Amino acid sequence: MSLPEASTRTVTPRDSARRQGLPGSGAQYTSLDIALLAGVSQSTVSRALNGNTCVGAATRQRIKEIAAGLDYQVDLRARQLRTRKTGAMTLLMFAGQDAGHAELNPFYLAMLAGLTLAAHRRGYDLMVSLQQLSADWHADYLRSRKSDGLIVLGYGDFRSLERTLRHLVAQQTRFVRWGSLRRGQCGLSVGCDNVAGAAAATRHLVANGRRAVAFLGEVSASSPECRERHRGYTLALREAGLPAHPDLRVDAALGHPHAGAEAVSQLLAQGRRFDAIVGASDQIAISAVSELHRRGLRVPDDVAVIGFDDIPLSALTTPALSTVRQDPVQAGEHLVDLLAATIEGRPAESVVLAPQLVVRESCGGLRSS
Repeated sequence: MSLPEASTRTVTPRDSARRQGLPGSGAQYTSLDIALLAGVSQSTVSRALNGNTCVGAATRQRIKEIAAGLDYQVDLRARQLRTRKTGAMTLLMFAGQDAGHAELNPFYLAMLAGLTLAAHRRGYDLMVSLQQLSADWHADYLRSRKSDGLIVLGYGDFRSLERTLRHLVAQQTRFVRWGSLRRGQCGLSVGCDNVAGAAAATRHLVANGRRAVAFLGEVSASSPECRERHRGYTLALREAGLPAHPDLRVDAALGHPHAGAEAVSQLLAQGRRFDAIVGASDQIAISAVSELHRRGLRVPDDVAVIGFDDIPLSALTTPALSTVRQDPVQAGEHLVDLLAATIEGRPAESVVLAPQLVVRESCGGLRSS
């Protein structure tokens, strides 16, 4: 006589919950319910679900499995009230006005993907706020407190931004900014070694026989990045025993789409002789190349051109633009890391990224990328 087969049934967390008199199917379970099923305290459940390594790996795994079995969802509003944190960062981008529409620096757009991915990996939402340079944006942010901290891209006149940053420091606002590292600066920053990058570009032009190298970009205190790039350009010329002629330095504003063309027009109108250009940005350099072509000058045969940033468009121009690369993904990673450390009370220091010379057709040198 054969015995009937024993039936088996997997016991789920919901079964265990019902056995212990907890709410039935369709109910909203709490961390206290998970704690009862796991045989731990409610605070241990909270730490485990937040990935706190103070809770043993086996216990964390058991708690996560119970939570998943109960379809438990963390109450974000309750967490925000308890921790006084939103779990979000605000990316603040400034736009200038030209002909009635916003002008954004292309390099900042290239950084967006890296910033978004970095924030997601660290468990933060990233909100993007586009502001006009004339707007009282800091007052709006302080009133709303929609996020735990700010990532600041762009500024127009840096002196004006610096005054605002001091106000944010006084209000204990957490922020980081993209830009040059300055002695006695407010807050933390991530930036590129602008001096080294521009010096490398200028040395490359000189090594390829160029002797009258123009610089297109601002050198005032309102634009510290351009000022540093001009310093690197001047340093490289002096190393080669070449003069840095003031007549070959023309103002060209970052973020202005036609600044490079206007600067080239000015040089030509004044009868200046030059055989190379260092643009303070790719946008300036691309605009300069366009004007050189329009005037019948060949790039790089008559005038070699190098930019700064390595925006995606630089590799697609004709000829492809040589440039100094600032890695936008690496920049985004560091900006998010620094702000997260500030929000979470961990020590952090400003970061200076190493630039990379990218040689393409526009300067007449051998191709390196």
